[in-house]
Amino acid sequence: MSFLVVLKYFKIKRSIMINSTQSSHFTLSAYFNTGLVQSLYFMIVFFLYIFIVGANMLLIVVICLNRSLHEPMYMFLCSLFVNELFGSSGLFPFLLLQILSDVHTVSVPFCLVQVFCVYTYGSVEFTNLAIMSYDRYLAICHPLQYNTCMTSSKVTLLIAVIWLPPVLAVLVSVCLTASLQLCGSIINQVYCDNYSIIKLSCSDTTVNNIYELVAAYVTFCIPSSVIFYTYMRILNVCFSGSKHTRQKAVSTCTPHLASLLNFFFGAFFHVLQSRFNMSSVPNMLRIFLSLYFFTCQPLFNPVMYGLNMSKIRITSKSLFKL
Repeated sequence: MSFLVVLKYFKIKRSIMINSTQSSHFTLSAYFNTGLVQSLYFMIVFFLYIFIVGANMLLIVVICLNRSLHEPMYMFLCSLFVNELFGSSGLFPFLLLQILSDVHTVSVPFCLVQVFCVYTYGSVEFTNLAIMSYDRYLAICHPLQYNTCMTSSKVTLLIAVIWLPPVLAVLVSVCLTASLQLCGSIINQVYCDNYSIIKLSCSDTTVNNIYELVAAYVTFCIPSSVIFYTYMRILNVCFSGSKHTRQKAVSTCTPHLASLLNFFFGAFFHVLQSRFNMSSVPNMLRIFLSLYFFTCQPLFNPVMYGLNMSKIRITSKSLFKL
């Protein structure tokens, strides 16, 4: 009897090892046969990517070349636009290749690289928006101390805070995922998603799950606390301050608040897609919701800030006249 139990154990272990060695590629099952409209989908995604790159690159160049825009607020905006380029470049070229391909597979290493790009983009985006709200808080609530507080060295430190902790946190997450033995190879998405890969594991994922929960809590709660506190103070100053203070707050905070709202919508759709069973939702709607976060934010931010920030708008016009 004990011999049969041991034999069964080794058979199960051998089966796990065989399955894990076969998972050298993932199949992205959310893609479907587009038939005659394949070229149309390709052109739509292609022009979206060109617009995102062009709009964000233009604003980065405008801020970098114009000395009058070398202020903290515009430096944080420049960081935001760089992140939009980083996130969209981690997804759109891959989407374009997959649209033209008949076989929707991706190698495990490339999938993990894409997970790193996608999750770093989201973490950096939210941290950047939190730092921008802190900058607006100082400018509106403490205008006389603003230049003293926001020195060039502090701006450099804050930009490092925007990028380094998220990059390190996501890198650890990807390394933990890479160490898992995988027994499945089908991801029900149009791009690689960390949680979907973890669900394919046939080894213990306790460490991964605990780390993901802690990382998600820190990534969400700290920036959210900063945003909530700063906007409570800004609202307090607006209600008790002068008309000029209210106008300044509205002009500088409107695009930031719109960007935050758009980010929360995108993040909500992403969590909805990755954590819940969406099989009852129409395929096209699922794809739209999964791509909203990585498409609308890079499109929305340069348009909102380019049109609403008078300094950027005027400098951009003068650049085109040259």
